[in-house]
Amino acid sequence: MRNNTKPVFVGNVKIGGGSVPIQSMCNTKTEDTAATIDQINQLYSAGCEIARLAVPNINAANAFDKICSASPIPVVADIHFDYKLALTCIANGAAKIRINPGNIGSMDKVKEVANACKNRNIPIRIGVNLGSMDEAIEGEFGRTPLAMVKSALAHIEILNRCDFDDIVISLKASDVSKTVEAYRLMSKSCKYPLHLGVTEAGTRYSGIIKSAIGIGSLLLDGIGDTIRVSLTAPPVEEIKAAKEILRAVGLYEGGAQLISCPSCGRCQIDQVRIANEVEKAIEHIKKPIKVAVMGCAVNGPGEAKDADIGIAGGDGCALLFKKGVIIRKIDEKDIVKTLIDEIGENL
Repeated sequence: MRNNTKPVFVGNVKIGGGSVPIQSMCNTKTEDTAATIDQINQLYSAGCEIARLAVPNINAANAFDKICSASPIPVVADIHFDYKLALTCIANGAAKIRINPGNIGSMDKVKEVANACKNRNIPIRIGVNLGSMDEAIEGEFGRTPLAMVKSALAHIEILNRCDFDDIVISLKASDVSKTVEAYRLMSKSCKYPLHLGVTEAGTRYSGIIKSAIGIGSLLLDGIGDTIRVSLTAPPVEEIKAAKEILRAVGLYEGGAQLISCPSCGRCQIDQVRIANEVEKAIEHIKKPIKVAVMGCAVNGPGEAKDADIGIAGGDGCALLFKKGVIIRKIDEKDIVKTLIDEIGENL
């Protein structure tokens, strides 16, 4: 069961109320509009539903007009400290603002941003990171999950005083256990939608593992309303990882899914190569289809009988099967091409 959180809309994308859209953040210079638009289109093609951009200066904020007009998905402005950058991005079409109200100065400045967002139905994400909390809160509660929650609640209270309530919360740390504990505490403290992620997770290999454990465990608890997998890698890799995490916890059914066994001494085909080639060949498929690449008869049609189509390796050959029913034998050199051709005929 998903936690019943308040839905907010980022453009036409709903966060909360049961949906879990995938986000990523561009690594282009935002003021380079051509490169940024191109990367947003790549993210969109990969399955991204919301794109976030860094806004470190006025040139980046001014670029939002052209970028938002060209983007196929809602664009979020990621801002720290300078409320004027937020106002410029709002005027230029940002669909959401990431800014912490306690860090932008006087209440008059906070009200100006909150009112501008309210007038355009733009939500605000409060983003608390363990490494950059309010000094007073950290001094009282330490660098702990509780301190992150207290910090978020303080920012929420500021926005509520401005009569603003379209809020999304994130509580990120590079430590997986602290991240999970913070989100679990927060889910008991409010009904605002939660943006899940493990910050500074690392490179593709280590980052995906940490993100899968942190994000996945929370989603299995019913916690979380949108996710971003943070990787030191091309942003498109974040989308691939996010889709697989959502698929693993039963929240994503679209696209092709590869099932493959780990291989062992019984295998008599080059299963690792075949599985990688098939996975790459099917990654563009949007319709749901389950494809199996099994190394031998032991893990063949029986273990993968719920696959729509697959192969089970033999001695320099493989058995092609559909829904557990063997169709025919194929030579090893023809496995990938035959499987791909059969997949195409079944779409």
